[in-house]
Amino acid sequence: MYRDRWPSQLLKNTVEELSSLPGVGSRSALRFALHLLRQPQENVERLGNSILRLRRESLYCRECNMISDTEVCKICNDSGRDRGCICVVESVRDVISIENTMQYNGLYHVLGGIISPMDGVGPSDLSISKLRERVQKEDVTEVFMALSTTMEGETTAYYLYRILQGTGVHISTIARGIGFGDELEYTDEVTLGRSIQNRQPFDPVNNK
Repeated sequence: MYRDRWPSQLLKNTVEELSSLPGVGSRSALRFALHLLRQPQENVERLGNSILRLRRESLYCRECNMISDTEVCKICNDSGRDRGCICVVESVRDVISIENTMQYNGLYHVLGGIISPMDGVGPSDLSISKLRERVQKEDVTEVFMALSTTMEGETTAYYLYRILQGTGVHISTIARGIGFGDELEYTDEVTLGRSIQNRQPFDPVNNK
């Protein structure tokens, strides 16, 4: 005979929801749930409201595809930014990682992923055509590709190089301080900052 060993269905439901988050196992989820139970109710309500508002009110910048509170994000609206340089990244996480280095002062373009035939992700699934439009319409002098140095990242970089050929912009990529196969978001800030400072021209021979 099956016996449910959870003393509380409410606790069980919360643990199950928390364990659905990336990197959160059942033990961590239980620890989080019990921690929340010990907090003042207003603290838990504030957390819950912030999550609901994130889901309901968050937008994606119409210029760069970065997560934003408004139609155009703070970075794109910042007049102090170097508008001649666009840094191409895979995801919002990468923007935050690069911003934390304080070594880059240009604009961004978030692709929303990388080309990965194994996962069914092709160029049409990413905001690549929008990037080309920006390069053609805006006063862009450099496109800096800060993509993960995995096989998929290298494939995406080479595809972007081919798409942007003939536009007249300088195409660069992160320096090899980041080892092949590394994900950008897991690279420490010092190494990432140096790779940005020492970025180099994209070489289609050695990067395809």
